[in-house]
Formats: sequence, structure tokens, C-alpha cells
Amino acid sequence: MRPFDLLANAGRAREIAVVLVRNGFADLLQKLEPPAGWLQRLVPKPRARLTLWERTRTVLEELGPTFVKFGQMLSMRPDALPEPLILELRKLQDAVTPVPFEEIEPVLTAGLPDPIDEVFSEFEREPIASASLAQVYRARLRATGERVAVKVQRQGIRKTIEADFELLLWFAKQAHHRIEDLRPYNLPVIVEELREGLERELDFRNEARNAALFLLQNPDPTGVTAPRPHEDFSSRTVLVMEWVEGRKPSALEPGSPLAKDVAQRGASSIFHQILVDGLFHADPHGGNILVTEAGRVCFLDWGLVGQLTRRMRYTLVDLFGAFLQGDSAQVVRVANDLGRVAGSRVDTRQMEREILYALRENFNPATGTGQIGRAMLRLLHIFGKNGIEIARDYALVAKAVLSVEESGSALDPDFSLRASFKPAVDELVRERRDPRNLWRSLRQSLASSIGRIQELPGELQRVLRLLEEGSATINFQHRGLENLDDSINDASNKITIGVIIGSLIIGSSIIVFSGRGTLLWGFPVLGILGYLLSGLLGVWIVIDILRRGRRR
Repeated sequence: MRPFDLLANAGRAREIAVVLVRNGFADLLQKLEPPAGWLQRLVPKPRARLTLWERTRTVLEELGPTFVKFGQMLSMRPDALPEPLILELRKLQDAVTPVPFEEIEPVLTAGLPDPIDEVFSEFEREPIASASLAQVYRARLRATGERVAVKVQRQGIRKTIEADFELLLWFAKQAHHRIEDLRPYNLPVIVEELREGLERELDFRNEARNAALFLLQNPDPTGVTAPRPHEDFSSRTVLVMEWVEGRKPSALEPGSPLAKDVAQRGASSIFHQILVDGLFHADPHGGNILVTEAGRVCFLDWGLVGQLTRRMRYTLVDLFGAFLQGDSAQVVRVANDLGRVAGSRVDTRQMEREILYALRENFNPATGTGQIGRAMLRLLHIFGKNGIEIARDYALVAKAVLSVEESGSALDPDFSLRASFKPAVDELVRERRDPRNLWRSLRQSLASSIGRIQELPGELQRVLRLLEEGSATINFQHRGLENLDDSINDASNKITIGVIIGSLIIGSSIIVFSGRGTLLWGFPVLGILGYLLSGLLGVWIVIDILRRGRRR
């Protein structure tokens, strides 16, 4: 973000700074080098001491819906952020005060293919749910008489999110360049990735397609379901879907036959989605699940899903196997297949020690007891810390597994995550070892290799022609010069001010020696004003130079 963008959002930037200071992050702000005098004008006193991670969550809650959503999305990056922060961010609740229907009605009208009265015979104007991005209403379709849920995006939410993400990106860039301890996390890249993910989530057509695809390939429609979307009435800002009557899992009696059945069915479905279908609900916590009177498990909110290719699923099964056996060396070998190694070579011995410690702390391979979800979070963080860039969907798998483990344990004290994912793992292993699939994969590899060999002479000829014509170019990328542009601009501004000061001194001297104009103490007033202005500018430049020197 350029400086004038920060000034354009000065009101919101100051609000963010106030919240940070109040929660004990004044030292962080100081390192970001805010405009002079900012911190001195921020007067709120820091609150009682909490942990760093608790204060981070509190800051996001106080900054409003966009930042709550940002924190929830950050909780899906266990590869990039510490496990305690991930666990704290998962406590963020995406529930906000609803706005009046009058503010929602223009969005609803614009998002429907026909006027509201022509689409719905009934429409309750009081929302049944309200979140940071949208509100949900109950209605009845005029054409069929079916009861439906209508999800409508909040008015102006895109503009709010865009402004807040500009500020987030500015803070992230400042922190990345000026705070050495934060550089390994590459905050600007994380913010950009989260912005792209939120853009996809703001298009409700994606949610409709995800739910429809799940229903199409759901192997257990009598036990597990999702609200069926009415895509003919849906758009980017409005989603019309089947109304599902049910209760939250937290309303069930823990340990009851129904609670145990719900835990088993929900967990088995999630692992089938992950390992067999390759498209899975990425946030299956209790708030996104309903249990119908018939005992069916209904997954709500399909705006955020993960997708795994066949090869990614095979690698994930290898990771599960090495993890359950407590084989840290095999976990490291699989990790190199999970992602791309960035920078220098990975220290495998160091990784093995860290992984072994994480496994012993969270999971006992001998007895099969422990917190598998938390152990997976630790593993992904170890991978990221050691330079292995993990695909975002693997991080979504870890978060989904943790949610399943927590929800299942709350419903059934004897819940076994290992038993829940065994059927899906066995099915994927059978598919992987099927001779027909092996033969098909071999044929595809041979065909691809032959095609590349056939293209090789043409590619060589093209390269030789470029060399012959002198059209070949080599591009160099300079690193470590990120702040060069700011330094040049700062120096140019100081030179310009210096020229102005010199001009003022010369002009004022000419006026003083001329002795013309209104006099003050025997000297022309205009000349005195010129001397004073040049002196003030000179003092300001000296103070700024000394201040920047101390910061370095």
C-alpha cells in the first residue's frame, strides 16, 4: 500500500492502532514506524495481562466482522502459524448483530432473477442467523410451496473487506520488512492468499456448486446430507437452499445412542469426503452441523471446501500410516512429497527430532490414544518452519480432522478417530492397488513421455533459432532491495525541501537588504517570515534524520 492509501484510510487505521495499544501491542506498533506522533496521541491504557495469543484473538474480536473472518481463515494455516495461536483463533465466533431488513432488501432484490413477491409466497423479515458476511432468512417458494432458507450478503460488505484488507496488507508488509522474528511467516503472502480465499467465499454460487457436488457423490444419503441448493434462484449475493429442520449436536445427550451414531456417521462422512471423493467440508465444527429428527447429519455452510487430487490423497494416506506408526523418518520422507522445498536444503535430522517430540507429546502410537488433530497441526507447522511449503488444502485437512475429533469426543466419550477413518483409508488403498488403476496410470505416463519426446526436437530448434537471432534474454531478480524505492523517495523529498530552504534564504536576504515593504524592528516583514519558515523546515529535517538514525 502506498502512503496516500494509508492516509485515505486514516480513520480506520487509527481505530486499529487504538485497539492494538489497548491490548498491549504498542511495542509492535513502534517497530512498524507509524507516522510521527501517533502513539503519543493514543491514550487507552493496556488491559490486564493475557497471553500473547489471547490478546491477538481479543484484538480481532474488537476490530469487527472482517477481522473476525480474517482470524478464522488464519486458523486454517497451521503450516504457517504456531499451534497455540491456531487453537486460540478457532475460538472466534462469526456471529454479529443483525442489520434491519431494509438494508438487506436491495441486495436481495438485485440478486434474485424476479421480484421478491414473485419468487416467494412467504418471506420472514427477521433473520434466523446473522454472520459477518451474510444473514439467513426463512421463506417459502411460490412455485412449489417448499420451505427454503435464503442467505443474503450484507450490503457494502465487499467495500468494507477491501478497505480492511488494504490496511492488513500494509501492516503485514511493514511487519515483514521491519520485524526480523516475523519474516519466516511471510505475512504479506498469507494476507494475499486469505484475500483470494475470501473473494471465493463471497461468491455464493461457489457454495451452491459445492453442496450440489457433495449431494451427487454422497455414498450415505440416508445418514448424511446437506441443504439442496436452488441454483435457478441463486446468484453471487443470494443463495436459496432447502430448509432443513434439526438441532445442534450440542443439544444431544453425550454418550446416548443417538449421539454416538451422529459422531460416527459425521466422522466417517468427512473422511470419505477427504480420502475418496477429494472434495470435503473444511470447517465441520458443531455450529455447521444439524441433526434431523430422523438422526441424519446435515452439513451446513459449504462456502469453504478443500480439494485433493488423487495423488494428494495417496500421499496423505502415506502420511497417516507413518504418523500412526510413530515413524518420524518416514514422516519426513512423505513431507517432501507433500509440498515444495523453499530455500536451502531441509535439515532432515532436525525435522525428525521435532516430529518425534510432537508425536510423543500428542499421540501414543503403541496404544493409539491421544489427540490426532492437534498432532497434525504440530506436524504441518514443523513442515512449514523447516521450509516445506504445504498446499493450502492439506492445512484444511488438519483443521477438519481437529474439528471432527473435538465434536466426536464431545458426543461420545469413547469416540475413536482412528476407527472412523479406517474404512475410507481401506477403500483408497484398494483403489490405489487395483491392477486396472495401476495399468491405466502406467499407460498415461508412457503416453505423456512419448509425447514429450516427440516435442523435444521442435523445442530444441526453437531455442537454437532464438540464440541465432540474438533474441534470447536472461532475467535477473534483485533481492534485498524492497525498501529502495521508499529510500529514494525520502532522499528526493529532503533534497527538494533543501532547495526550497536555500531559495527562501536567498530570497529573504534580497528583500532584507532592499529595505522595502512593511518594516518590523527595522527589517522588512516578508524577509523575516522567509527566514523563520526556512529555519523551521531546516529544524524539521534535522530532527527527522536523527530520529531515523536512532531507529536503525
